Amino acid sequence: MRLTRVHIDAPLTPDSALQLPPGAAQHLVRVLRLGVGAPLRLFNGRGGEHAAVIDGVHRDQVTVRVGAHDPVERESPLQIVLLQGLARGEKMDLVLQKATELGVAAIVPVQMARSTVRLDARQAEAKRRHWQSVVISACEQCGRNAIPEVSMPQAFGPSLSVAAAHRLILAPDESAQGLAQWLGTAGDLGPGQRIAMLVGPEGGFDATETSAAAAAGFLTCRLGPRVLRTETAGLAMLAILQSLAGDLR
Repeated sequence: MRLTRVHIDAPLTPDSALQLPPGAAQHLVRVLRLGVGAPLRLFNGRGGEHAAVIDGVHRDQVTVRVGAHDPVERESPLQIVLLQGLARGEKMDLVLQKATELGVAAIVPVQMARSTVRLDARQAEAKRRHWQSVVISACEQCGRNAIPEVSMPQAFGPSLSVAAAHRLILAPDESAQGLAQWLGTAGDLGPGQRIAMLVGPEGGFDATETSAAAAAGFLTCRLGPRVLRTETAGLAMLAILQSLAGDLR
């Protein structure tokens, strides 16, 4: 039986009692209809997870008893960083959710010339908090205990300084090398390899961006003969790389 997992941004100590945050408590009581004695799994992003059981329910307040710690992790052997061009609301949420399920290590939202979304400082921080909550919810669902960090939205230039052994621009450029060609020169994608993937927004890259990325050491790679949408390209590449690394075995 699949147990309900809840993220808690607090220390977790075996045989201690704690009150769940309102959002998590309401979900357990109102949506899942769980009551006293129901088993849970708790994680805080600091390593492993804890068994737990609901100890008390009073309206929308839920108290749980923390159990033993399990050091299990369900992480990919690769460290993949997704540099995602800012996309409109639901598309961006979808990319973050599915990238988390596919094992991405970190996500950097990037403001690009053709991004239809423009954020000021206040909006950027609010969006970052929302996107991080999307990632946490995806971790609860998929079983990850390590939470990918969503960075503050960055301008295009600074985003290119990401540290990675391999840097890829995913773009439908017919003159670019295909995926098979890149894999033939990339060498062994062994454990711990850090790969940065740069994906454009709905309108794609402009010429100055691809030139700047190439100057920063990014290689343009196309994924087959068809043009993939911004919410498809990065996820497709993630699935391919994870499969090659043995993560989807």
